Amino acid sequence: MTQLTRQYFEELDKNDQLASMREEFCLEKGLIYLDGNSLGVLPKATASHMGEVINQQWGEGLIRSWNTHQWMQKPAQLGDKIAQLVGSKEGQMLVCDTTSVNIFKLAAAAVKMRPGRAKLITEIGNFATDLYLLQGLAKLLGDQVQVVALPRDQVLGAIDQDTALVLLTHVHFKTSAMWDMDSVTQITQEKGALMMWDLSHSVGAMPINLDAINVDLAVGCTYKYLNGGPGSPAFLYVAKRHQDLFEQPLTGWLGHAKPFNFEDDYQGAKGIQQAMCGTPAVLANAALEVALNLILGVDMHLVKVKSQLMGNLFIQLIHQRCPEFEVESPQDKKQRGSHVSLTHTQGYAIMQALISRNIIGDFRAPKTLRFGFTPLYLKYVDLWDTVMALEEIMLNKSWDRAEFLHQQAVT
Repeated sequence: MTQLTRQYFEELDKNDQLASMREEFCLEKGLIYLDGNSLGVLPKATASHMGEVINQQWGEGLIRSWNTHQWMQKPAQLGDKIAQLVGSKEGQMLVCDTTSVNIFKLAAAAVKMRPGRAKLITEIGNFATDLYLLQGLAKLLGDQVQVVALPRDQVLGAIDQDTALVLLTHVHFKTSAMWDMDSVTQITQEKGALMMWDLSHSVGAMPINLDAINVDLAVGCTYKYLNGGPGSPAFLYVAKRHQDLFEQPLTGWLGHAKPFNFEDDYQGAKGIQQAMCGTPAVLANAALEVALNLILGVDMHLVKVKSQLMGNLFIQLIHQRCPEFEVESPQDKKQRGSHVSLTHTQGYAIMQALISRNIIGDFRAPKTLRFGFTPLYLKYVDLWDTVMALEEIMLNKSWDRAEFLHQQAVT
C-alpha cells in the first residue's frame, strides 16, 4: 500500500468536482460529520423555504393552500422527484408515511398478489424494522405465511416456488455490504416471487435503476443521504405493471378513488395513489422538497465515484494507522455502500471519545463503529483527520473514561 499523507488528501479536495456543494449545507466550523448515513445535514435553503410555508402558505393561505400550493399533490410530486434518482418513470413512487409502514403495506399486497405461496424470505441481521414488519404480518395472517430469515449466503438458495416475497436491504445498515440488485431480482422473479428492495442506505449515495432492473417493489427513507430532516417521510415504489393488481391493506381515505366524496365503502384509487393512507405531512414534505431539488442538480456518477474512493482511502488508512480495528465492510468498492464499519469490543466508548472531539459517527451494537461518507459535503481531508484522532485515542486509551463508557439511549 502507498503511504498516505495529509497533503495527498488536501490535493484531492482541490480537484474535487463536488467541493462546491459543501457550501449548500449548514456545517459548523471544525465539525467532521460522518453520520450522514443516519441523519443527513441541513441544507441552508431549507429554513427559508420552511419559513415561507409556515408564514405564508399556512399562516396566510390557511386551508386554501391545499389547492393553491398543491399540498395534497406533494406525495406524488416528491415521489416523481425521487424517481429520477432511482431510475423510475413517473407514476410509480409516492412519498408518504414511514419506511416501516410502507414495508407492511407492500408486503401485505405482495402476499395477496402471490396466492398459495407461504414464504417471506429475508436476511438474518437485516435492519430490524424489515424483520419485525414481516414477523408482524405473518402473525396477523396466521398459518398463511411464514418468515424465513437466513444468513446472507443462504438467501438466494432458499427462493423457490413457495416464495411469495423476498425483502432485502440493498446496502446493509451495519456492514455496508451491497447486494447485486440486478442478479438477485432476476433470481427471485425466475421463481415467480416478488422482489422488494429497501433502499434506505443507498438512495442518494449511488445511482439506482429500478425500472431497468425490473424491480417489483421498493421502499426507503429520506433523512439519510437525501437530507430530508429528522423524521422526514419515506417513499415507496410499485412497478406500473403491478398497479392494477396492487391492493394495500391500510385503506385510508386518501387511497380512495374519490376521497372527497366521503363514501361509506372503500374503493381503491387507480395506480400508485392507492398506496396513500392518511393526510400528507405538509411541513415535512416542504423540507424534503428543498433537499431533493438540491441533489437533483448533482451528477450521481460523480457522487458514486467520490463515495467509493473515500471508502477505499479510509480503509487503507485504518490498516496503516489503526490495526487494532477489524474492517467489517467489504474491501471491494463494488460490493460496498457509502459507509465503512469497524469493529472493536470497546466500540461504543471509542465512538464517544471521537464525538467529544467534534468527529461524529455512530455505533451499532454489539461492537460496530460506523463512518458514513456523504460526498456532497464531506471533504477528503476529513478522513485523514478522523483516523489521526482515532489513532491517538487508541494510543492513549482516552476512550476509557466513565462518561464515554456510559451508554446513552440513542447510539
